[in-house]
Amino acid sequence: MANLILYLATVLIWGSTWYAIDFQLGVVEPSVSLAYRYLIAAGIAFAWCVATRRSLRFPLRSHVRFLLLGTFLFGLNYLSAYQAQFYISSALNAIGFSTMIVINMLNAWLFFRRRPTGRMYLGAALGIAGILLVFLPEVEEVALTDAILIGMFFSVLGTLFASFGNIASEAMQRDRLPIMQANAWGMLYGALLNILIAVAQGKPFVIDTSLTYLGSLVYLAVIGSVVAFACYLTLLGRIGLERAGYASVLIPVVALLFSVMLEGLQPGVTLLAGLTLAVAGNVFVLKR
Repeated sequence: MANLILYLATVLIWGSTWYAIDFQLGVVEPSVSLAYRYLIAAGIAFAWCVATRRSLRFPLRSHVRFLLLGTFLFGLNYLSAYQAQFYISSALNAIGFSTMIVINMLNAWLFFRRRPTGRMYLGAALGIAGILLVFLPEVEEVALTDAILIGMFFSVLGTLFASFGNIASEAMQRDRLPIMQANAWGMLYGALLNILIAVAQGKPFVIDTSLTYLGSLVYLAVIGSVVAFACYLTLLGRIGLERAGYASVLIPVVALLFSVMLEGLQPGVTLLAGLTLAVAGNVFVLKR
């Protein structure tokens, strides 16, 4: 039951953040917005650790791992995803993100010598087929231009970086490094990386004072980062990065369901069929 709660929390929270991210694009550069997001998230995570009297002192070897976590999961992952969004629609980005299933399986085999099972392959096929069906109306209208190819490259690249972050987290949990402290340090390092990238690119550190920008920033930092990553990485440590990666199928589907509820999007046959396949793939893999 605990794993189910963690899984549902991850999917529902990250499914809702797609709207919040849209409000981050515009006035403020992506690297700057990400720096703000993870500075806030790191501050909250550190404050929680201090309030609960959890030690924040770790040896240099642990900080190297925190740096890897921050670089891949809180830095390059999101920068690539934001870059992809300049070239492709959120639908195509969702399809790129769904490759997390396959990438996590391959990385688990490569780094941890865990060979994927037939059940995992079938679940992955069902999940990706479901995503393609869900977004079929938009995909059918896409021409294979250079911009589309560049966008899909960044989308899959960001997913690869996220998978490396998953590997770093699972390795740390194997060595009994606590999740919340690891996230606090990782988010700080991720924020610093985004600051360095913004400075190197000459991006201005401005702030959008609109309610939509500030509100979405706080939501992404607190709920979308501190809470969601605590849930997801705890789940990852319990069930492994291969099975946790199946959340990447349901997250964009949940985002689309929010469109149905909040924006009046009319669900068609392909959406319902794709949703059924995506859920079936998740149930097939996650059920022991």
